[in-house]
Amino acid sequence: MNPSVQTIAATTLTLLLGYSANPVVALPSNHHQNFTVAQAPQLTDTLIVPGERVGPVTRKTTRKDLARIFGASRLVDKNIYGPEGIGIFPATQVNLNRGRSFSIVWTDKTRTKPLDVRDLGSAWKTREGIGVGTSWNELRNKLGDFKVLGLGWDYGGTILLESSKLSRYQGKLVLRVDAAANAGEKYPNAYRAVSGDATFASSDRHWKPLGVKLTQVIVLLNPD
Repeated sequence: MNPSVQTIAATTLTLLLGYSANPVVALPSNHHQNFTVAQAPQLTDTLIVPGERVGPVTRKTTRKDLARIFGASRLVDKNIYGPEGIGIFPATQVNLNRGRSFSIVWTDKTRTKPLDVRDLGSAWKTREGIGVGTSWNELRNKLGDFKVLGLGWDYGGTILLESSKLSRYQGKLVLRVDAAANAGEKYPNAYRAVSGDATFASSDRHWKPLGVKLTQVIVLLNPD
């Protein structure tokens, strides 16, 4: 890939995702919970519709709605850092079971408008069957040929959806992959070959031995 094109692609992705691609870091929150504790919900809708909803969570879901749907005892408010530690943003973690837990990042401290849904458990899937834990081979089958940002840095493993069969999800869905925990030690040459601030093709032979799978799914609901 031409270096200038590669830089533009990575920069554009960074601007698009903002802090959405960064891991959640919990900080103390002063937001109080004033809702009645409910019994564990029977959550059967675990469908991800990029840009629209994650199960019952939609663009208009508020924290009060979460308490009503899931029970206040299952909610934990926190704040998260923005990219490179810049900025702090409100979030609410919803603690469920069997891979159904998730977190919502809010657009502001009123917690009335979700920016994105993240920390999704393995039960959550798109209509294509894509979710946390999806193998590299499955991703290649469902996405076709695509490009990935190299491993081992802040945006490492982010799939460039605009280069895939699911380009319609660009700006609505973030997919990030990572190698198996010991891949760097077992296959150091292959790991280094697809690491760093660069863009790599999914067809690159060095991905094959690394045990790559999908480790993070972020659904953007109100990115503006």
